[in-house]
Amino acid sequence: GVQIRSALHFYPAFVLRDIDLLIVSFLQIKTATMGANGHSESTSLVHNSKADEENMRKLKAYQPWAFFVTFGGYFMAHFSRKCYSTVKQQLQEKAGYSPLILSEMDTVFMGTYAAGNIISGKLGDTFNPTTVLAIGLFGSGTCLFLINISLWFDFLSFSLALGNFFIIAVYFLFGFFQSTGGPVGTAVMGNWFCDKKSIENRGLIFGLWTCHQYCGDVTAALCTALVLGAGFNYTWALFIPALTNIGWGILTLKLVADPADVGIITPEVKIRMEKLKAKQAETGSSAVDEGPAPITYKAALQIPMVAQYAFAFGFFKLTNYVLFFWLPYFLGKHFDPVTANLIASLYSVGMMPGGIIVGYVSDVFGGRRASVIGVFMSMLFVFLFIFSKKSEELNASALLVMLCIMGILVGGPNNIITSAVAADLASHPSVRGNNKSLGTVTGLINGCGAITASIGLLAVGPLQATYGWSSVWLFLMGCTFTGTALMGTKIKDELFPAPEQYSEVEANLTV
Repeated sequence: GVQIRSALHFYPAFVLRDIDLLIVSFLQIKTATMGANGHSESTSLVHNSKADEENMRKLKAYQPWAFFVTFGGYFMAHFSRKCYSTVKQQLQEKAGYSPLILSEMDTVFMGTYAAGNIISGKLGDTFNPTTVLAIGLFGSGTCLFLINISLWFDFLSFSLALGNFFIIAVYFLFGFFQSTGGPVGTAVMGNWFCDKKSIENRGLIFGLWTCHQYCGDVTAALCTALVLGAGFNYTWALFIPALTNIGWGILTLKLVADPADVGIITPEVKIRMEKLKAKQAETGSSAVDEGPAPITYKAALQIPMVAQYAFAFGFFKLTNYVLFFWLPYFLGKHFDPVTANLIASLYSVGMMPGGIIVGYVSDVFGGRRASVIGVFMSMLFVFLFIFSKKSEELNASALLVMLCIMGILVGGPNNIITSAVAADLASHPSVRGNNKSLGTVTGLINGCGAITASIGLLAVGPLQATYGWSSVWLFLMGCTFTGTALMGTKIKDELFPAPEQYSEVEANLTV
């Protein structure tokens, strides 16, 4: 069966699925016949039994709840993170914090958030992911509450050094707690959306799921606008997300992180059990299944393309950060503040559907996500080239259209790499049967990307001051090209696939 499958690798995916069905059906009949003749007592892992149908029913029934809780958890992270940004003016004018301190808070947050992603992913694979997610939400809410205390009791009036040190120290911890939502939430999603249909639609599912960040950002802006518009003290804009984060943490504690925890047998569990049987037969030992062992950082980086994606994501994330943070400043040189912010907001609006579009298109093309991302980045390269030549001559209407499209082109790859692509990488044959790898893989990609982007941001100010804005757009063109080039081997493999090698266990489970 394995030889037949490998020899026909060039056929379309839907034909190969039918061939898989025939091969597996043959293996079922062969296994049953051998058992009847006394030559083998092993049973096939293929579905169609009542137990498999019941497992699938339970799995599908819980998926919406897992989606909802993890979506809400990451939504809360962005809600609380963005609320701080929306009251920066009040923190400076009413609370008395200097622009330098507010800038240092951002820098400290980025550093601990980047490192926290790498650590949180590993923690989620080592310990109960639900607990790690809840701790992140409880910690985020507590940090915001502590900032409120420092504002209510005006720590700066007691001591300037104490007030500054306290808020920076709290924000240092805030970055770590905020980092749990991405890698650990992605791991829980990967645990539950593991059936064949979900894997085929993984891009669309995760594309929809990654809308949490934009929903959180918009909600934060609306919350602050309502608080200030109603005449309440601005500290309520920080207190409300503190309460909602803690409340969602309580809800998260009730989430089941893995289907296996409630007795649902998934394909990953089947592969692990079959590998265990093979090991017992080979060694003659009575080894027992102790569950999947968490993957190490070294092993995660040895999964093909993980390191390349981690660095590629850094360059894509840098492009996003430059556009997100510097667009209002650039546009403010040519338009009034209201118009500049309106135009810049179209970039963020475009990012939301970007992940959905890239996810859906990559599903349509059989999961060839690197190729789709490469096309999007190539289109972005063209737009950046136009910006390098004409950005200071374009009118508001042209900028609105271009920035919305650029939001789609940047947001799509950024959202999909840290979700659907990470899930694809964690499903590599070298770690099949071990669902304790997705959090670590996602954390590495997210963390390394954030570190690369943070370092790259340091170049933007000097570039635009010395050589003008055209140099910044050329710099982003270089980032786009470098990130895409790092995915070159994966794009080549997707466009010109080599014959797939299946173990008999994986052949049995292709359907």
